[in-house]
Amino acid sequence: MKHFTALYLVLDQTTKTGEKTAALQAYFAAASARDAAWALYFLSGRKPRQVVPSARLKQWCQELAELPPWLFDESYQAVGDLAETIALLLPPEAESSDAPLHEWVEARVLPLRQLDEAAQRAAVTQSWQQLDPAQRLLFNKLITGGLRIGISQQLVLRALAALSGLDAAILAQRLMGEWQPTAEFYTALIAVEASENEATHSRPYPFFLAFPLEAAPATLGEVHEWQAEWKWDGIRAQLLRRKDSSGSRQSFVWSRGEELITERFPELVALGDALPDGTALDGEILPFKDGRVLTFQDLQKRIGRQQPGAKLLSDVPVIFKVYDLLEADGTDLRAVPLAERRQRLESLHAALTVEARARCILSPIVRADSWESLAVQREQSRAQGVEGLMLKRLTSPYRTGRQRGDWWKWKIEPFTLDAVLLYAQRGHGRRANLYTDYTFGVWKGGELVPFAKAYSGLTDEEIAQVDRFIRQNTRESFGPVRSVNPELVFELAFEGLQRSKRHKSGVALRFPRILRWRHDKPVAEADSLETIYAMLDAQGKG
Repeated sequence: MKHFTALYLVLDQTTKTGEKTAALQAYFAAASARDAAWALYFLSGRKPRQVVPSARLKQWCQELAELPPWLFDESYQAVGDLAETIALLLPPEAESSDAPLHEWVEARVLPLRQLDEAAQRAAVTQSWQQLDPAQRLLFNKLITGGLRIGISQQLVLRALAALSGLDAAILAQRLMGEWQPTAEFYTALIAVEASENEATHSRPYPFFLAFPLEAAPATLGEVHEWQAEWKWDGIRAQLLRRKDSSGSRQSFVWSRGEELITERFPELVALGDALPDGTALDGEILPFKDGRVLTFQDLQKRIGRQQPGAKLLSDVPVIFKVYDLLEADGTDLRAVPLAERRQRLESLHAALTVEARARCILSPIVRADSWESLAVQREQSRAQGVEGLMLKRLTSPYRTGRQRGDWWKWKIEPFTLDAVLLYAQRGHGRRANLYTDYTFGVWKGGELVPFAKAYSGLTDEEIAQVDRFIRQNTRESFGPVRSVNPELVFELAFEGLQRSKRHKSGVALRFPRILRWRHDKPVAEADSLETIYAMLDAQGKG
């Protein structure tokens, strides 16, 4: 536990990639296979579910620290994180524990879920007495299900690759899908003797991700060296059709988040069953009905349903918009140039049944003889129901993770409007003492009505200025939320908007964020709901 806590602190406190990589290599070089397996589990974004209710932890901390509830609440408001607040308020540890990470997780954290409240209290308070504040913070994060480590999986893979001598792409492949943090798994993960073509029959490939295009597209070279496609707004996924060692054939649907979502999309299982064995497709799950793509808000109705009912399947059917072929006849094609992969994908698609082609639709290539011509077509993105264009180098392999050079997303400019700050709430973590979570309003008749929240887009200096304004212009307080005098106007950017019965304003924005502080604009000139409804009408969503 001590060693993993030290690693956690280094990764949390430094922004230097070299220092993070060195810390990772040092940890994995010294850790046992059981500890390394759990560390890798947490570093890859996985975590146990909450095992003890937050209210109990708060109460036990107050009792041990002999604090009145109001003082705990004030401390919590100042710190902004429950696990850290408890770690700081508890009395100093009475003893020290040298138990390794795997013992803490397997013997102390996970069994808590099966204990009654009295037994939980005894176990948790005993653990607190054996841990220093830094270790308590990590322990509290584990039992509250709030452990998040700000590090990319690419960096972890790079460290493991340096230790094992394996290519990072092989390690990434072995880490995809479901796995358990055992010593046996970790040992097999870094085993050099395993073959490179070793994916289990259900495991997907690591996704290749694009970077936003930051310069003019002409800087990429000649337009004919690139394949342009529409950038769809759905669920990035891989559809697999494979058979296992016993000859049993199955279809699998994996999301980009490495989640197996097969049962949520039975239409795609039927499509997978129509594919040849040994096929892996990369594409986008899209809601599609009556010959048109529905909105992402429609698709969200399907995302949380493990087994959708007949009505939902009828209301929001889906298709697979396919744009890459990663495996054919059981052969990994990722090293093959994109142009050849596309040709093979088109041949595969043409051989499907009519019914399968209705579910598996090729993402069309957007053809142009110049960047200027392609830019004109890009301006039609919203009419096509897409977010812009994808630019992919025709000679590119299918790489692992987010890498610059071969794939770029050339998105259209976001929607914008001017809104007024109405409410504010303190942030979390390092910004727990600052008001950084904002609710904005627009005009409806002669009244400002709230319609969107945003948490990002301002500089640190601007955040400090807004924080001072909020403290000096508070009208009312509702727990952690303050209403403020409506005097500040901000330009918000967002990717799309929809009618919504769940919002008082009647609309919901997609990915709202602050674009700039409009010092030049008076509150009276902020936008109105009528402006937003006009945007909806222009998209045919009014």
